Amino acid sequence: MTEMCAQATAPLHCLFEDPHLLVLDKPAGLLCVPGRGPDKQDCLSARAQARWPDALIVHRLDMATSGIVLMARSLDVQRRLSLAFEQRRVHKNYEAVVSGTPPAAPQQWQDLHAPIAADWERRPLRVVAPEGKPSHTRWQRLDSWLQQGMPVSRLRLEPVTGRTHQLRLHMQHLGHPMLGDALYAPPDIAAAAPRLLLHACTLALQHPITGQDMHWHSAVPF
Repeated sequence: MTEMCAQATAPLHCLFEDPHLLVLDKPAGLLCVPGRGPDKQDCLSARAQARWPDALIVHRLDMATSGIVLMARSLDVQRRLSLAFEQRRVHKNYEAVVSGTPPAAPQQWQDLHAPIAADWERRPLRVVAPEGKPSHTRWQRLDSWLQQGMPVSRLRLEPVTGRTHQLRLHMQHLGHPMLGDALYAPPDIAAAAPRLLLHACTLALQHPITGQDMHWHSAVPF
């Protein structure tokens, strides 16, 4: 927890800015938008607006997740980017460290389809359930090793759909919850890392104004 707090108070890191876009590198432990209560007003959008008053949120990462967040600098660009997300024209990759060794040869993409619904009795948690919304994650195993006697693996993850907690829940459903995941992992796996080991490391899209192909990368901090 101390390490996550230190990351959350780190200076705002901008990967790219132009008159239309901002690409920021969010630390773990920082909200994307304000939460309820005076203790949850510090967030990425507030920090961005203190430096760029026209900054507008387009999408979010969970508080515990680090990595790339895209922001717009006008309502028109915000609308265009939101449409690009809806039409799946924005391509994102994550890296995560999970427990165990998923049954796949290294570097080979696998597809996981598991519908996600709200867990009404444990909100804001989600659950894999037949009545949920269709949810699709592509994943590949990059490496596996032993960590303090526990087999763990590094995965690359590509969310084809963008449901709340999708990557965390899909990995738990696969039987390989993420290290440091306080929401979906068993206590020993949640305690195996000082933060959730999930990072949004790449983002690619066509620039909404210029049409140029854009690609950004954020180094994985774990």
